[in-house]
Amino acid sequence: MGSLKRKDYLSWDEYFIGVAKLSSMRSKDPNTQVGCCIVSQDNRILSVGYNGAPRGFDDDKFPWGRVGERLNTKYMYVCHGELNAILNYRGNNKDFENGKIYVHYFPCNECAKAIIQCGIKEVIYSHSYDYDNHSDEMTASMRMFDECGVKYRKFEAGKHKKIELELED
Repeated sequence: MGSLKRKDYLSWDEYFIGVAKLSSMRSKDPNTQVGCCIVSQDNRILSVGYNGAPRGFDDDKFPWGRVGERLNTKYMYVCHGELNAILNYRGNNKDFENGKIYVHYFPCNECAKAIIQCGIKEVIYSHSYDYDNHSDEMTASMRMFDECGVKYRKFEAGKHKKIELELED
């Protein structure tokens, strides 16, 4: 008896990086939208997040610019997608142990610390912003990940390089 199972379904990596991409679409940042999806070791979604202003901070008054006096740019205020996903989780933090985090950009050194502290053991990123240039932040992240046994790898798209989502029937 032959199998009638569909063969064009998404891989786990495609599915979770897709959830991270969808989450990034909630970001109000005009330049960089970053989504994140944290998954348990048995492939269950634990939390999602995206980059944005902290809760209670009026993002209509929020400085979204990239240049100018540092206090008048987004960099002093924005919360990264990885940190938001960690902080958004309402379950037991032990659930993060040996889990994976899917994110658009290779994590900065501050997010790397939070990822390590949670017990997450694998980072899958789809873009390597500054990774190839080995900025100090990225180099520090790699050093910490290597020292703490956190694997990291670039997402490799399979046959599903583009996923269209229609929200209406």
